[in-house]
Amino acid sequence: MRLSKAIFYTFLAPMLAGLLAVAEAPVGSHIWNPTPEAGRYRNPVLFADYSDPDVIRVGSDFYMVASSFDAVPGLPLLHSTDLVHWELIGHALHRQPPYDVYSSNHHGAGVWAPAIRQHKGEFYIFYPDPDYGIYMLKAPSIHGPWTEPVLIKAAKGWIDPCPLWDEDGNAYLISGLAGSRAGVKNALILSRMAPDGTKLLDEGTLIIDGHLQGETLEGPKIYRHGGYYYVFAPGGGVAKGYQLVYRSKNIYGPYESRVVLAQGKTSINGPHQGAWVNTPKGEDWFLHFQDRGPYGRVICLEPMQWGADGWPHMGVNEDAKGKGEPVESYRLPAGLPVQNLAPPESDEFNGNHLGLQWQWQVNPQPSAAFMAPAVGALRLISVPVEGFGAEEGVNLWNVPHVLMQKFPGPAFTVTTKVKFTTHFNGEETGLVVMGQSYSTLSLVRISKKLHLVQRTRINAEKGGAETSSAPLPVQGDTFYLRATVSDKAVVNFFWSTDGEHFEAIGTPFTAIEGRWVGAKVGLYALGGSNVGELGYGDYDWFHIDPNKP
Repeated sequence: MRLSKAIFYTFLAPMLAGLLAVAEAPVGSHIWNPTPEAGRYRNPVLFADYSDPDVIRVGSDFYMVASSFDAVPGLPLLHSTDLVHWELIGHALHRQPPYDVYSSNHHGAGVWAPAIRQHKGEFYIFYPDPDYGIYMLKAPSIHGPWTEPVLIKAAKGWIDPCPLWDEDGNAYLISGLAGSRAGVKNALILSRMAPDGTKLLDEGTLIIDGHLQGETLEGPKIYRHGGYYYVFAPGGGVAKGYQLVYRSKNIYGPYESRVVLAQGKTSINGPHQGAWVNTPKGEDWFLHFQDRGPYGRVICLEPMQWGADGWPHMGVNEDAKGKGEPVESYRLPAGLPVQNLAPPESDEFNGNHLGLQWQWQVNPQPSAAFMAPAVGALRLISVPVEGFGAEEGVNLWNVPHVLMQKFPGPAFTVTTKVKFTTHFNGEETGLVVMGQSYSTLSLVRISKKLHLVQRTRINAEKGGAETSSAPLPVQGDTFYLRATVSDKAVVNFFWSTDGEHFEAIGTPFTAIEGRWVGAKVGLYALGGSNVGELGYGDYDWFHIDPNKP
């Protein structure tokens, strides 16, 4: 019997998403320590790909949301007590609309830069999908339950929304424009919004023309402070840009502007899109991302003060025009309780739910994976995929059921234990380091016997050809697979039958970024038969540890 898509998305998809949604977040392995020196932090404070951060304070707690693009669950939610150490506490988006569209791969689409606010006791998140428009969802608690996204502006190319509830009761939404979809860019639009955030009330007004300052003005965050409206927005592009601030006494302008933060002589390029937040002690800080190529867009923290001139002053070494440089190290925020938190990385696969660090490439697929607490494992099914058996092989860039997590730091080791049960030739499972090029350490059934092979596909997003090592025949069904990642994103693969003695296999592979995201590491299984019971890999655990000297 074939299930209708309506039944699937109503019942089965939420169940599969639940594998990821409500796991208890284990303590991270702290591959990256942002506080190696007492009383000080170093940038990045979060060495992982949480791009386009927006941050708010509620009482003594800080909450962050970030872009997730086509990965599901999306809209990651992070928590901190000190602005330096962050834990991943959940996701607001457990399946991505339009649900049929995101049942297949759309790299670089989906959730672009979101904004989070608390208003009248409710949490709101506004996010753009550049191909469909601007969505809103809300919850009574940061932990949910979050509503299904409401499309409040159907418009291709409208991006980077941020709300403002003004003192007079009016509500507004500022947004940018993506030239790739809208045909217009480098401009910021202000729309009147219903106070409950469920719809926009006009067609929008152009309030800031970024062509006057430079290229690629985007990612606006709007605030009211000291009698002015302020718009914080990056310009100049991700890799080489800078932070602009605009201000006006009237929300519709005219706005004056200045560059408040740029790379200068530091190693922190960008610095790009972020958010202002203050502390209970009255200090002001600015969080933004920095593009680190294969490591993604990592999070940096900058000191900030409001000057007597009414402008925000960021970073250090400010010039005469008010432009500062990012800090590489600085004192900790004053009076905040330091907690040694980090996003989870390793997973024992012993419970009913995957750890919060895991994401699929698309909306969860039926029968692709199951938690199996009876055997203490994650079971990945060798689901048939299009192109299986073809001479060019299966391109994992286009496979929906690939389960991955972000690189957690500059150098680390991944080890996993798997028992592979096969029924058909060609079934495979293994480790993958994924970006626009990728490489795998795969267990493959060839002529009814298991083999180990490294598969590498350069320019996977363009359909690049696959190369592979000579298949290595192996005995048994249980193996330990390992990948080491150096501080230059060079990956080497190893394997073992006892978890103690590892042998190298294949050739080094240099990881590169994905579409607007850093490289990821994870697991996959696939096959070709659609008759009878499929093979499966039972993954006992997945450990991320520091590299050994």
